Amino acid sequence: MTTPSPDKHLEHVEHVERDSIAVSLVEAALRCAEARGVARDGLLAAAGIAPTMLASPRARVSPLQYGKLWHAVADALDDEFFGQDAHPMRRGSFVLMCHAALSARDGTQALTRIADFMRLVLDELRFTPDIDGTRVRIWLDDRGDARTMFAYATGFILVYGLLCWLVGRRIPVLAAHLRCPEPEAGDEYRLMFCDDMRFGAARSFVDLDAGCATLTVVQTRATLKRFLRAAPANFIVKYRNPDSLTARIRRHLRETPPADWPEAEPLAAALNMAEATLRRRLKQEGSTYRAIRDALKRDLAIARLAHTRETIPQIADALGFAEPSAFRRAFRKWTGVRPADYRRGR
Repeated sequence: MTTPSPDKHLEHVEHVERDSIAVSLVEAALRCAEARGVARDGLLAAAGIAPTMLASPRARVSPLQYGKLWHAVADALDDEFFGQDAHPMRRGSFVLMCHAALSARDGTQALTRIADFMRLVLDELRFTPDIDGTRVRIWLDDRGDARTMFAYATGFILVYGLLCWLVGRRIPVLAAHLRCPEPEAGDEYRLMFCDDMRFGAARSFVDLDAGCATLTVVQTRATLKRFLRAAPANFIVKYRNPDSLTARIRRHLRETPPADWPEAEPLAAALNMAEATLRRRLKQEGSTYRAIRDALKRDLAIARLAHTRETIPQIADALGFAEPSAFRRAFRKWTGVRPADYRRGR
């Protein structure tokens, strides 16, 4: 993967930044490097992440920052799997895997090629497709003891992110059952995988929507260049369910300046449903309209602080806060750090 260059244009930032990533995943990547003698300070500097952020369990980073950290760790270890297997996944392996899968006919053939490639570069974790017409299951077979959650997630991100890009759409993840115990960041991994996520399973697997098996591979060598320039920030994060009401509301709000975001009643009318129906369906998804707005404002704030030169008063105004002080209080509540401290690390 080629390290993406920082983009100074706000329009690009708002297009790319779809969510944010918990600092617990940053810590997991740093621990992989430290276990092999690489100090974290240089890695954090390369990613533009302030060391003070790691002190707050609520802190979050943008996908671009985490993508830079990914590259920094992979460069330092010459291992795109972060030293989590007895055999290193040498730098350039992901690019070669992309080329190997690019000429596949459909999702089935693409997933088979991706899994075959991963088998060549890893010794202790094997990805085995199991496709029978009713399901697409990926077995994550590990030799010996169960892997860590971060190891399963690292491998899954590479396999799943590439597959989604090849067929040109977000493939629903239906279930994820893993041998490892549930980590402290279990909720964050559920966002990455799916709601039906279980730990302590007898055997690890991830189930994808069966329709992906017959989807045509639509990418070309020309689009591959663009994909690699932005990887892995362009596929690290996914929404819980792209067809959920939560995702629909996020997309709707993104089309409107935060200062003009509607209250629940006009939003429900815009989505052609009653306000009571909107609240009930969001409750079924484990969310509320206020929580969705707060999370989206948080992610937009992180994106602007990390990737623009806007002042904090300008960001506060753009996000609909009456005063910069109100924005500072909200940001500290969301992340555990002040906006200025977050930006200082850059």
